[in-house]
Amino acid sequence: MRLYTSEAMRAADARAVGLGYPSLLLMEAAGRAVAEVVARAYPSPKIVVLCGKGNNGGDGLVAARWLRLWGREVEVYAAAGQEGDAGLARSALEAHGLKIQPLEAWAPEPGSLLVDALFGTGLRGRLEGFWASLVAQIRASGLPTVAVDLPSGLPYEPHLEAELTVALAGLKTEHLFYPARSACGRVVLVPIGMPEPALVSPALPELLTPDGMRRLLPRRPGNANKGSVGRVLVVGGQAIYTGAPTLTALAAARSGAGLVTVAYPAGSAVQPPLEAIRKPLQDWSGEGLQGAKAEAVAVGMGTGPEGVAAARAALELGLPTLVDADALQVEVIDAYLQARLPTVITPHPGEAGRLLGRSAAEVAQQPLESAALLARRFPGAAVVLKGGPTVMALSPVPDSAPVLAVNTTGNAAMASGGMGDVLSGIIAAYLAAGLEPWDAARLGVYLHGLSGDLIGKVGMLAHEVAEGLPEAVWRLSKGRVRGFWAQEPEADEAP
Repeated sequence: MRLYTSEAMRAADARAVGLGYPSLLLMEAAGRAVAEVVARAYPSPKIVVLCGKGNNGGDGLVAARWLRLWGREVEVYAAAGQEGDAGLARSALEAHGLKIQPLEAWAPEPGSLLVDALFGTGLRGRLEGFWASLVAQIRASGLPTVAVDLPSGLPYEPHLEAELTVALAGLKTEHLFYPARSACGRVVLVPIGMPEPALVSPALPELLTPDGMRRLLPRRPGNANKGSVGRVLVVGGQAIYTGAPTLTALAAARSGAGLVTVAYPAGSAVQPPLEAIRKPLQDWSGEGLQGAKAEAVAVGMGTGPEGVAAARAALELGLPTLVDADALQVEVIDAYLQARLPTVITPHPGEAGRLLGRSAAEVAQQPLESAALLARRFPGAAVVLKGGPTVMALSPVPDSAPVLAVNTTGNAAMASGGMGDVLSGIIAAYLAAGLEPWDAARLGVYLHGLSGDLIGKVGMLAHEVAEGLPEAVWRLSKGRVRGFWAQEPEADEAP
């Protein structure tokens, strides 16, 4: 599954038509799918459909026709000037005797449900004049709104805020990235019969889906032992950050690592999990750190040179490595890549900004672009740019176009201390299990968010997310996970 911009989806529509698929059939399928979602989600209220003059308005006209055929009370207000497929949809609706009223005549009616089919992905600039006034009137009405593809006005201001958005054919960036995501409410993805070749575009970001991530789960043979399923070395723990390596070790163990060793400064108050091997070190030489299959370095090292020293010592081991926190320095990452070691880096926006010479705000505002820039700067490293949502990027070789992936799990309740340390442990466990960095990064990010979703309550703690990993892995392995875009989310999934 891919993530589309509005432009990319318009290109997919054009490819479908170029393949011989009639655009009118796409409109008919889209409108009927919208009608089905509305009828199912809102079984009783009167439905008012507001239609623009483009294809999004045509989708709304088709939806109104089907809702009327199914016996629902429907009113339609539409802009004048529909042509082409939208004009045909209007004629078909009028043939059933439903009077279409001018959009300017609409006024809020208490108790009704609004279907927003004004613009969708067809908007090419900020709303002004009549359209801006209409959006303000709709928002002021407080009426529940279902958006067709996108709430009208996005990604600009002003825009509508939907209670539910029916995404047509594919998810768009606004459905995933804030602040636009907040305006979409619950998102339901519906197919509209578009030919698969029209949708395929490897240049678009991959969306992490349950089916795709399930295929990455390592298989554990019946004769497995603790030494054969992955040994993880966690290097870190300094000053006031002694909890970080403990959380990383716990997450690695809960992700299936057979043995976890925590190496930390002698005299530190680090308290690794009972199951972990403890290695207090007098200095950050590589001596005494052998035996692991993968490592997570510099978790909880704080500011100062210690994180870099720990990362350079761990470099001597020649292991697949997750580089975190204050070891996220250009010279450190370059050293791992020059040694041709499988490497994952996990910056948050502040750390990414330091690596790119940008502000954290700039990185957060442009996560896809920022992750791609990091991948180009550090070719061969799997980049995990943490955020809401987390974005991953990889340039396999220098000067290659980065491949991108966007996570679809996780929630705002995970905004608390230690969550990044848990993520480091999960990814390190899958590196130790033999996954390539790109696969370990994507699977780790997905399961991290899924465990948080299974709790889904503000106030949950990082160690609880780590403790929930076995349940998350089990659900994923058994096919008991749905994407957030499913029409009917499971009752215990976070919204």
